[in-house]
Amino acid sequence: MTSPMPAPPYAVPPGPWLRSPAGLGRATVALLGLVVATDLFACFADVLEMNVAGDIADGALGADVIDRADHADALYNASGIAQGVALVATAVVYLCWLWRVRVNAEVFDASRHSMKRGWTIGGWFCPIVNLWFPRRIVADTWDASAPWGDRDAHGVINAWWTLWLVGIVVGRFASTSSRHAETADDMREAAKAMLLSDALDVAAAALAIAVVVRLTRMQERKVLSGELPTPALG
Repeated sequence: MTSPMPAPPYAVPPGPWLRSPAGLGRATVALLGLVVATDLFACFADVLEMNVAGDIADGALGADVIDRADHADALYNASGIAQGVALVATAVVYLCWLWRVRVNAEVFDASRHSMKRGWTIGGWFCPIVNLWFPRRIVADTWDASAPWGDRDAHGVINAWWTLWLVGIVVGRFASTSSRHAETADDMREAAKAMLLSDALDVAAAALAIAVVVRLTRMQERKVLSGELPTPALG
């Protein structure tokens, strides 16, 4: 009779086991940097759109204004496509990273989690609860990953999540305003709102980078410290 295979290191059968989040963390940070770049491109396009709409509203005419308007519209549309592609790619990798650190955090301290593991992904897609579930999951993972006996404050998490939510609200308002714009003044105001939305996205993405970097480092340091809980073998 063969002996049973040993459990994975630091596993609590049939529970989670540790895997390094470093690679996924680096990929997530790189893609969040791409999000920042596309948002800055969008801010530039917003300014061009706002300026040319303002000139038209003030009575400017001629071929030069038409050329500027066409150029601004082209950049405005291109920036929207770039933002969409960057957001989808980043979301996929970010969720992979978040799942990895959430599973690791169960090994560190399973008692710190107020939600089941499945909400790590599902919490982003369920209406209403997606306004606070993802933030709660990140905060619980942060607490479980912090040095033993040291529960760091959630300032950076709260700032990231607040800007993320505000940016979504402003972005929807800006999109609605743009779709219903009928005059040059309307277009200028819509472009201003979109500029604010894109600027908020830049700040939120920068804070998201800070969260990813700090949480990944906390987990790596805890693993390297060797101070992991002893698995309870049945």
